[in-house]
Amino acid sequence: MRQFRLLVLAVSCAVGFAHAQEPSALAPEVRAFVKEDAPVLALTHVRVIDGTGAAARADQTLVIRAGKISTIGDAATAKIPEGAKVLDLTGYSVIPGLIGMHDHMYYPAPLGSLPMYPEHASSFPALYLAGGVTTIRTTGSVETYTDLELKRLIDGGKLAGPKMNVTGPYLEGQGSFTPQMHELKDAEDARRTVEFWIAQGVTSFKAYMHITPDELAAAVKAAHAHGIKVTGHLCSIGFHEAAAIGIDDLEHGLVVDTEFFPGKKSAECPEQNDSLEKLDVNSTAAQEMIRDLVAHRVAVTSTLPVFETFVPNRAPLSKRVLDAMTPEARIAYLTRRARISDGAAASRWPILFKKELDFERSFVKAGGLLLAGLDPTGYGGVIAGFGDQREVELLVEAGFTPLEAIHIATSNGAEFLGQLDKVGTLAPGKIADLVVIRGNPSANISDIEKVEIVFKDGIGYDSAKLIESVRGLVGLR
Repeated sequence: MRQFRLLVLAVSCAVGFAHAQEPSALAPEVRAFVKEDAPVLALTHVRVIDGTGAAARADQTLVIRAGKISTIGDAATAKIPEGAKVLDLTGYSVIPGLIGMHDHMYYPAPLGSLPMYPEHASSFPALYLAGGVTTIRTTGSVETYTDLELKRLIDGGKLAGPKMNVTGPYLEGQGSFTPQMHELKDAEDARRTVEFWIAQGVTSFKAYMHITPDELAAAVKAAHAHGIKVTGHLCSIGFHEAAAIGIDDLEHGLVVDTEFFPGKKSAECPEQNDSLEKLDVNSTAAQEMIRDLVAHRVAVTSTLPVFETFVPNRAPLSKRVLDAMTPEARIAYLTRRARISDGAAASRWPILFKKELDFERSFVKAGGLLLAGLDPTGYGGVIAGFGDQREVELLVEAGFTPLEAIHIATSNGAEFLGQLDKVGTLAPGKIADLVVIRGNPSANISDIEKVEIVFKDGIGYDSAKLIESVRGLVGLR
């Protein structure tokens, strides 16, 4: 169960947007990161990748006015409004802001005998925004009051960061591996917990590994009564059973589904075995599970970056990721990474990772709604923003085209959150949440890492400045 316990999950629901911020409303410490703040801005000669999955459109002009997209059209014929600031973006692309659907505000502590996950309220908001992530779902919280306060500060222009959909504390049963999680006593405790945190302002919930079917059912019923969705990283409950109970989303995909373990009993989290390594994704059993999820309209959140770190020598050793860490966090990560080739993980995780890629492609082919996230947990190799970009690259490795992968990481998340009328794709009338990228990620998906400006509510933030401002903080705060 070690690998399962190194991962985490959450919930989701529609949340109201703050009004688009005028630059004058930003605090001076936030304004320091603003690169573009004109009332009317024309992005000219830019490649538009609109997030719908449609082909990229070259040599376009996109006009931003009062925080929203005003027009998009061919640069040769587009009329640029009088007084607009003009940016020549020849050689650049714009995509919708990424919507991170498994994006925590915490990170594993590099030292200590107990698994602990300190809140990263300083570094993570900046890194998410710098990576082009303009909206997140926290998908599991260990400091829910902090997350709610971060949302208030960001919405109020006092902190640079993404729009936050805050998930309540983990709905965990008896057997939590970290003391940061409350263990539910029974179904009534689950109901009370959901009701309490809805009153505090959370907009989603996440069931965790040891929750019982009765507790999950009570939580789902209470959340749905308020129009709020529940997701889960489950172990005691298989995917079929969770779908029947009414869960809205399942985190991580096939590699955490225990229903294929021999002798699996409801409400029990079984010991790890090689059942999933032996499971054929195209088998009748696996395909029936996929069809059942689709029939119940249960989404699946992909978190490929965190799984990649368990495959020996697979995850890229990126300088920008290492530079973001404290020296202690960097040493802890590199030490664990060097040891990951020892033991059972060395043989099982390459197989499991490949199966997860196959499962996600099969799920989408069957009509399932796939969401994208990074999950900055594991043993520390996945970091806010950078990991969200890596998720899109890995979706392409799974067999999706770059345009499909961008659609999953933008439009699908907005659809699940009930926000597709505002964000998730680029179209006139939508909020100007978009990412300016040097290069063409529709042809070369690795260009998605070349973010230069991130627009949120029509205000353009300097990605490099945001990253530099939190250099060496990951692992601390």
